[in-house]
Amino acid sequence: MHIPYQAIRLRMIHVLCALVAMAMLASCASGPRVRAELDPEADFSRYRSYAFYEPLAMEESGYGSYLSDRIKTSIRREMEARGYVFDAQSPDLRVNFQAVVQDKTDVYSVPRTDIQYFYSYRHRHYVAVPVWYDQTQVSRYREGTLTVDLVDAARNRLVWTGDAIGRVVQRTPQERSAAADQAVTAIFAQFPFAAGSRAAMP
Repeated sequence: MHIPYQAIRLRMIHVLCALVAMAMLASCASGPRVRAELDPEADFSRYRSYAFYEPLAMEESGYGSYLSDRIKTSIRREMEARGYVFDAQSPDLRVNFQAVVQDKTDVYSVPRTDIQYFYSYRHRHYVAVPVWYDQTQVSRYREGTLTVDLVDAARNRLVWTGDAIGRVVQRTPQERSAAADQAVTAIFAQFPFAAGSRAAMP
């Protein structure tokens, strides 16, 4: 059966559209979504030192793990890069963090095109007719959330919190550690203060 040029052209357009859509989805999933919230009444010029909560929310079971140790190391790097000094005895800020993984399901529609052929008795050959429709897709995945809290130690009051949210696709401990480090970096990119400063960092 001879397939008309118009049908071949429509199929090529359909394939190109699908490739563009896949590329856009890949670019959107390149990093975690980050959100942060600040206590507007907090005076950040008072804060110059920090320590970790004991026990940390991620270590409520009473023991640590390679992942919680990696997150601690990443948080130390970010805090000290902003001039905060670690003080286990009398810190101005206490840092707490928690990681949660949940199963998620997305249901969405994907626009599709197809070609149907009808025989034209008038023209004595098949005619290609494009057909557009929506196809329902179901995506099941795991979503992880890392939350970092900064608490005024003297008042035991939350003054800043940040979340990094993303799909969990890492399989090895090394990949999970790298993803945790990336999440901490993304969270602290939203933290606007340096030690002893009330003004936001440039």
